[in-house]
Amino acid sequence: MIKLNVNGKLYELEIEPHEILSDVLQKRLGLMGVRVSCGKGECGACTILMEGKSVLACMMLAMQAEDKEILTIEGLGTYDDLHPIQEAFVEEQGFQCGFCTPGFVVSLTGYSLSGKKTKATAINSVAGNICRCTGYKSIERAVSIIVKKLKEKSSINTLQWLIENNFIPSYFKGIPEKLKKLNSFEENNNSNIIIGGGTDVFVQKVDETTEAKLSFMKIENHFPQVYIEHAKCIIDAACTATDLVNSKGLHDIIPDLKKYLKLVSSEQIRNMGTLAGNIVNASPIGDLIIMFLVLESELIIKKQDGGNKSVLLKDFYKGYKQIELSDGEIVESVQFNIPPKGFKYNFEKVSKRTHLDIASVNTAIYLVVENQIIKDVCISVGGVAAIPLLLQKTSGFLKGKELSPETIKKASEIISAEISPISDIRGSSEYKKLLLRQLFFQHFIGFFPGIFDVRKLKI
Repeated sequence: MIKLNVNGKLYELEIEPHEILSDVLQKRLGLMGVRVSCGKGECGACTILMEGKSVLACMMLAMQAEDKEILTIEGLGTYDDLHPIQEAFVEEQGFQCGFCTPGFVVSLTGYSLSGKKTKATAINSVAGNICRCTGYKSIERAVSIIVKKLKEKSSINTLQWLIENNFIPSYFKGIPEKLKKLNSFEENNNSNIIIGGGTDVFVQKVDETTEAKLSFMKIENHFPQVYIEHAKCIIDAACTATDLVNSKGLHDIIPDLKKYLKLVSSEQIRNMGTLAGNIVNASPIGDLIIMFLVLESELIIKKQDGGNKSVLLKDFYKGYKQIELSDGEIVESVQFNIPPKGFKYNFEKVSKRTHLDIASVNTAIYLVVENQIIKDVCISVGGVAAIPLLLQKTSGFLKGKELSPETIKKASEIISAEISPISDIRGSSEYKKLLLRQLFFQHFIGFFPGIFDVRKLKI
């Protein structure tokens, strides 16, 4: 038995543990506006709002949604009184077959709650929604109308303005207080699989999760957060990619972090996928792994007996999909020492599509340079080995060397000997080697355009 809060109503339902939320919303509650097309988180047709953020109902178990506030397209308007976003789509003919339209409308409703008011950020909010009919221009025009309306929004009482202008239902006013009363922590002693966001597990391992005892990562006594303590940045393992995007503390350390995280999947999946889930998933090309590996991050792991242990992220991976995590253990937090002033950080990723795609190769760099001498450097890379990799030989060569094109070219030769990519659907072994070489150069071209350019490096 679970309790689901959907469109302002409470439902108590008997469900199977493995039932997908989209199926329950459609088949049990008759909410057919939750469309399912791909079933893999690629199209956005099943987008719903959960606690005000857009998520994908096809990639979530119904039991994950217990005690959460859910809004579907049915909760927004009626046949006689269209929602302002629906009106904009009608005015600009932003639909043809209409199958994808509910997902767009719900995503943009989530955007209206975000406090952002530019067309670019509005379009970003529907980057995970695919339309195969319109060519998107009519949708862009509809977005322009919505953004224009939202610019009139009061900055004093935003929620009340959205309610009065029919962007959200009136019951949204009571959600914050309702959430405070929920107990956001429960022990997971009887589970053999603990899930973060499930954005990969429910695509790659559907059969394994069907019969497994599942529970979901939760944080004791507070919502997941990022905080600074004793010169360390500490990140709750249940933080989503969106939590990282919105963290002022992280942004102060890595000013371009939002730009890097925009390369990680779609808005809906960034709202769902957790940092610990990405790390424990152990993909050799996990974007968040590569970003935090280069910062010499440490994992704080809760053991089955209640005690803690710490493992450096670089030591967490023992082989392909093999990790330093025993049965009953769970990653509680990720932390790293705040780097010194003047350090440089960059993340690069190449995939077949710029956005919403898995990397062929990704890489990050941490760099400290004083008086043209490389004092400290750490380079991480994904897609060129069975595990997310630190280029220790290359970094060792660079430390203490003069910052020059000659030094960087010699280092690129060491990289080629340090990696062992395989040919797969994302590119041949030789292509990945060449790609990493170019991305390695790109780090330095971006940092020091006056010293490094294509001609000097002869790339």
